[in-house]
Amino acid sequence: MTHDLYMSAKAWPFEQARLILKRLDIEKKRGIDRAGRPVLFETGYGPSGLPHIGTFGEVARTTMVRHAFRQLTDDKIPTRLIAFSDDMDGMRKVPTNVPNQEALHEHLGKPLTDVPDPFGTHESFAAHNNAMLCDFLDGFGFEYEFKSATEEYRAGHFDETLLRAVEKYDEIMAVMLPSLGEQRQATYSPFLPISPTTARVLYVPMKDVNAAAGTVTFEDEDGTDVTLPVTGGHVKMQWKPDFGMRWANLKVDFEMFGKDHQANAPIYSRICKILGTEAPVQYVYELFLDDKGEKISKSKGNGIAVEDWLKYSTPESLSLFMFQKPRTAKRLFFDVIPKATDEYFAFLNAYQRQDAKERLSNPVYYIHAGNPPQGGSPISFALLLNLVSAANASDKDILWGFIERYVPGATPEDYPALDDLAGYAVSYYEDFVKPNKVYRAPDDLERAALIDLSERLRAVPAEQATNAEDLQTLIFSVGKDHEFENLRHWFKAIYEVCLGQSQGPRFGSFVAIYGPQETAQLIDDALEGCFI
Repeated sequence: MTHDLYMSAKAWPFEQARLILKRLDIEKKRGIDRAGRPVLFETGYGPSGLPHIGTFGEVARTTMVRHAFRQLTDDKIPTRLIAFSDDMDGMRKVPTNVPNQEALHEHLGKPLTDVPDPFGTHESFAAHNNAMLCDFLDGFGFEYEFKSATEEYRAGHFDETLLRAVEKYDEIMAVMLPSLGEQRQATYSPFLPISPTTARVLYVPMKDVNAAAGTVTFEDEDGTDVTLPVTGGHVKMQWKPDFGMRWANLKVDFEMFGKDHQANAPIYSRICKILGTEAPVQYVYELFLDDKGEKISKSKGNGIAVEDWLKYSTPESLSLFMFQKPRTAKRLFFDVIPKATDEYFAFLNAYQRQDAKERLSNPVYYIHAGNPPQGGSPISFALLLNLVSAANASDKDILWGFIERYVPGATPEDYPALDDLAGYAVSYYEDFVKPNKVYRAPDDLERAALIDLSERLRAVPAEQATNAEDLQTLIFSVGKDHEFENLRHWFKAIYEVCLGQSQGPRFGSFVAIYGPQETAQLIDDALEGCFI
């Protein structure tokens, strides 16, 4: 593809990549010498709870922007992606979805890296959750570097910027205080000392801030005044100043974050500038909602975990869900999986037929970093779900008996994606479709039409038995002959009476794969009330 195509691509990753390129041009005009410094992409992670799907989404989306930037620059400008864990934050509450909760209560307020691991597998709670984060990011093949806030603070990597923050204390306070309530203003400090007596992160006012010495003085929990250096991990910054401090220290060029950060983004940017660096390009995405329309939360565990999604569908379908409309709030629950799965394969099948410009609007270009595979699936996930239902399939081997008839010569080895889908369909059907099936009896009009449809299906010649279009036409004809006012009601009746659901894929396609004779028997059984 040509550079001009990349520059005109309308997909949001290229829009953001062009903003980063513009940022570099502005720096050059200002005489800022990057001295070969890579363009730095950052994603943040709060390890107060187990990693969830939103964390994956942030890394996946940032990776898409990073790829677009590489295309714009012919990969001549080095890039890095940092997954940063805010693991020095004090544990404010015990998550409800971890074991041994009682044992955690005595550690409230301590940095998460100093809280014992309730799972008993790592040196701290943060180490456990950080390991989980890295494990699933590695599982998706993301190219990233992991950084721990605790390690950065305690190793002194933030010291230079923290000393500058002491010097700029009054300017930082001037930014922060107007954003706080009157009571909070009276006790606020951008520095949070770690108590030398209790090891807790303290939210206390500073009695003295000494820029020359690089120290802060405060009242400890035992009532004594304590002076600590801001360096070496003795002090961390409040989360809003910490955001800006990290940007300034690491010289971040791009970061995206959820809408819950949007109101504070100007504060992050101003503090970053006070500390000597221009704020990065920022992209705000909408939050994910659970099945009740509430924001998903790591501590509540009310969303879908990555491993949950992957039990029922492909990693690529999850990436597609993340790519689509990131600035629109979306329900993230199990019922979105079938649609995302079929949309992914539809985009994948279309990609091979598209020209270069069209491909840059196709999500699979970004999901696969510009190199989508050619293999797809000739059968949709929705259709496989109906096949599982009709065939009462307990494993995918049963489905392959029907698949081989519909796609002559097909084998799991030749169609690995379809084989995976068949397995996912069995799992999804058992857990989400089967428990919610509701069959109903037909009315007189529907009964007469279904009897007619059964008879016509039994008369379908063998050479037309897998012709989905001809079978769809036949089904339409039955609905018209029985004078349904709306043919949508006819198809809805077929699904509700025969499959216990109100909708599904084209019924002609279902008949083609399940078989006209088998479908006729399915209709006869439904009319006899076998499923009610």
